[in-house]
Amino acid sequence: MKKDECIKVESFLRKTFKLDTIKLKSLPKKDDSLEVYIEDEFIGLVYRDDEEGELSYSFQMAILDYDLN
Repeated sequence: MKKDECIKVESFLRKTFKLDTIKLKSLPKKDDSLEVYIEDEFIGLVYRDDEEGELSYSFQMAILDYDLN
């Protein structure tokens, strides 16, 4: 994703979750997704979807069973 897109999505996530420590990082060989971190902990991915001229972003986060204990 372009730098300006990354900044906009990061800003949206920070505002939505009221958490200034959310950071997005690019993946070296992918231009349609970003890694999502809270401080230094990886929590998920944001995907860019540009289908039929409509641009959207999707946030995916897996919660493992052992993390719930």
